[in-house]
Amino acid sequence: MTDDQLSLGGVATPRPRGKRGRGAVEPAETLSVARVSVDLPLPHLDRPFDYLVPATADADAVPGARVRVRFAGQLVDGYLLERVAASDHGGRLAFLERVVSAEPVLSAEIGRLAREIADRAAGTLADVLRLAVPPRHARAEKAATPEPGPAPADLPSPAWDRYDTGPAYLAALAAGRSPRAVWTALPGEDWPARVADAVAACASSGRGAVVVVPDARDLDRLDAALAARLGPGRHVALSAALGPEERYRRWLAVRRGNVRVAIGTRAAVFAPVADLGLVVVWDDGDDLHIEPRAPYCHAREVLLVRAQQSGAAVLLGGFTRTAEAQQLLGTGWARPLAGPRAEVRAAAPRISPVGDDTDNARDAAAASARLPTAAWRAARESLNAGAPVLVQVPRRGYLPSLNCERCRAPARCAACQGPLALSGGRAVPSCRWCGRLAGDWSCEHCGGRRLRAAVVGARRTAEELGRAFPGVVVRTSGREEVLSRVPAGPALVVATPGAEPVADGGYGAALLLDGWALLTRADLRAAEEALRRWSNAVALVRPAARGGRVIVHADGAVPVVQALIRSDPGWYAERELAERTELGFPPAVRMASVTGAPQAVADFLALARLPESADTLGPVPVGEDAERMLLRVPRADGRALAAALHAAAGVRSARKETAPVRVEVDPTELL
Repeated sequence: MTDDQLSLGGVATPRPRGKRGRGAVEPAETLSVARVSVDLPLPHLDRPFDYLVPATADADAVPGARVRVRFAGQLVDGYLLERVAASDHGGRLAFLERVVSAEPVLSAEIGRLAREIADRAAGTLADVLRLAVPPRHARAEKAATPEPGPAPADLPSPAWDRYDTGPAYLAALAAGRSPRAVWTALPGEDWPARVADAVAACASSGRGAVVVVPDARDLDRLDAALAARLGPGRHVALSAALGPEERYRRWLAVRRGNVRVAIGTRAAVFAPVADLGLVVVWDDGDDLHIEPRAPYCHAREVLLVRAQQSGAAVLLGGFTRTAEAQQLLGTGWARPLAGPRAEVRAAAPRISPVGDDTDNARDAAAASARLPTAAWRAARESLNAGAPVLVQVPRRGYLPSLNCERCRAPARCAACQGPLALSGGRAVPSCRWCGRLAGDWSCEHCGGRRLRAAVVGARRTAEELGRAFPGVVVRTSGREEVLSRVPAGPALVVATPGAEPVADGGYGAALLLDGWALLTRADLRAAEEALRRWSNAVALVRPAARGGRVIVHADGAVPVVQALIRSDPGWYAERELAERTELGFPPAVRMASVTGAPQAVADFLALARLPESADTLGPVPVGEDAERMLLRVPRADGRALAAALHAAAGVRSARKETAPVRVEVDPTELL
């Protein structure tokens, strides 16, 4: 057997409690014992259990195999973690019911990683393994895995010469070393090609790579770039869009070692790549990197832990920089990878703010117009030059928020008090929560019966622009239909953040409307998120030397807008991290949120033996009949906080408490 088959070393194995079952015998009668992680997401059962291996299953019961065991009278799934000579449990042990498959789907590295992520996030190993190992598909498992194509040629990448330490970073990867970098991509950079260069450099040293991107459109671009750079059959793309059989087939190609480069969305962080040499996260500030299921882990944090455990290189990239990435630079754990100011200025378009007091005084219509005069002129010049114009609108829909025309109070549904919205120019106002029509609405404050738009959505914006620029093609990209690419030529492209298509040859201009809607959100990361969304749109615009212009509808005196104008996200990230450190907010501290019914939260916290350094904030109401408590500790006490929360959840689980309590460590949304 290989080392991987002998033991999943490093997986925590507290004292097991074997279960009695049919055919139970004394442990002394056999030396064949399997330690199993049972698929039970109950915190008080978050530990391995010992089972006897029948002689008929001895050959198939390899570490990492899927098994079925009897637990509390029921058959449940599990993973065989390791084979041991004898159990330290003093009671009677039951036999494995059967080995589902001899395929060792859980590798030693992923087992250690899953345990570490569960411990850091106050979760259970079973929850993490559900994310790490896809469901079995027997036909894909029985099929032979094709061999990869020939190795790629070691081609130089002159595009990385635009960055101060770019060539040195690639040289270190090719030499088998593990550099760690936070990469601030130049405006307009072909980032999929640069990531492919880094992966190729790592592959030339005989090591594997894992690359994670936010969504399917980014994955498609990266897939094409890697196919061109590495050649056919040398990487796999893992995404939810694949069917169960195809996804499992590709995943097995990685697990069996036939392919050593795996790319995908957040689930790809657990891809079992052999000899891992590089992990890459693109645009780590995107909330699509956050797993919506327990234990709510972030792809960035998972890959950073994985790189630390395996000694792999790190490339954390984006057109802007998060506070978490800045902290890695501040501690010296990673080094910056950015272009000199001359390269930044040459690559960036000309960016101008509109909407401050000076602009409003100069342009009397700007305060109420959907498109300020400066934005209208920039769009007209770009269209006349034969280039498309990108219009970024923060809200989707038609009129997603309405106010009373007389007193400006928010328009609410009479049945549930939800916000009213209009889905079209001739539609009847309806509630966004319960869907009820509100044709007979009247304001509960002043009795007014006329409505006005509080927020204008993308579809209404497209309608107004169509009238402002007659004869120009208007395309929309958003929730209903997301465009990947638009052809060159004059056109208006109205898109919500994250849905901006790539334009052939680049956009001639970009209009970033309603900046106040992004900056005034009640969220700790509102300004950081606004800069990320704006920077991603700016990156699609031609440089100033080719006539590229960007109009941002926001006050130019605001620091985050200044960072956009100067194309200096590093400066803003330093400022943001310093402010959060002073105020005691993540990532300067570790924080956890406990959400549930008021009594359930109180009972949970009474059970938790929190570190002495813990600071409690709240409770605050969250929706109806629920509240949230925030717990804050220094970073050094983060593991102790997670352990205390896990132990409290275990006590409630053992007591069979029915009131749910959601525990999330390092939540991204705090306010």
